[in-house]
Amino acid sequence: MTTHALASYRRTLHDHPLAAAIELVCRAGYVARGFVYVSIGFIALLAALDRTPKAEGAMGALEAWADWPLGLVLLWLIGAGLFGFAAWRALQSVFDADRQGRKLKALASRAGQAISGVVYASLGFSVYGLIDALEDLREVDDQAKTREGLETALALPGGELMVIAVGLFVLGVGVGNIWQAATNDFSKQMSCDRKVGRWVSLLGRVGYFARGVAFLPAGGFLMLAGLNTRAGEAQGGLGAALDALERQPFGGAILALTALGLMAFGLFAFAEARYRRMNVDDVVDA
Repeated sequence: MTTHALASYRRTLHDHPLAAAIELVCRAGYVARGFVYVSIGFIALLAALDRTPKAEGAMGALEAWADWPLGLVLLWLIGAGLFGFAAWRALQSVFDADRQGRKLKALASRAGQAISGVVYASLGFSVYGLIDALEDLREVDDQAKTREGLETALALPGGELMVIAVGLFVLGVGVGNIWQAATNDFSKQMSCDRKVGRWVSLLGRVGYFARGVAFLPAGGFLMLAGLNTRAGEAQGGLGAALDALERQPFGGAILALTALGLMAFGLFAFAEARYRRMNVDDVVDA
């Protein structure tokens, strides 16, 4: 943290110890989120450079760290951090920690944050499931799990419509990320000087644009799965979406740029962990 931010946190720790502890957990959540996206982007970049067979989604990228010294300890920390990020999303969506209000646009934003919280909590559970699998010396197959889940959904009454709806949602997230990249001031919620704010804003724009580009084919795969009633159409989520980018004309370059953008998104999350304003004490004391 900066000297000013550290002094502010110390005051919060003294005056509102519970709020300070919750804030620390939430900031750790941004670190975990950043680590996930830097890992996805790094492996995608290796795939673009033909240094690894294929790009990976979140779980595949995290699994790659398990073979490193203390890899399982790192996964435990990342899993805990993802739950911290889910907790921050709960504060934003339910308790309006960002003070967005109750207008339609604000409610839509808070609903998106709630869904994001559920997604990151699910990812946290998946990380601990991965740890159990690795400790039992069993291999986790993200694509098989994706197909299994979709087969279950498609077997339900109206299941294909549900899968199409999820695909539309993911497409909407992709378009929304690209729109945010073009219109948002990503330094607005940061407590930093102008020079740092410019770099943070640049990371945010590049990162959100790349994330949006990666989500578009992922949403398209889900829609095809629902329309064709075939779970295999969904491929393997984000990892397969990145592989699909590589199969396009000039795909290697497109995947490399997207990979760098996803790494920028991860670095932006690190910046949020350090500089983002969090009104946790207002929520806790409310």
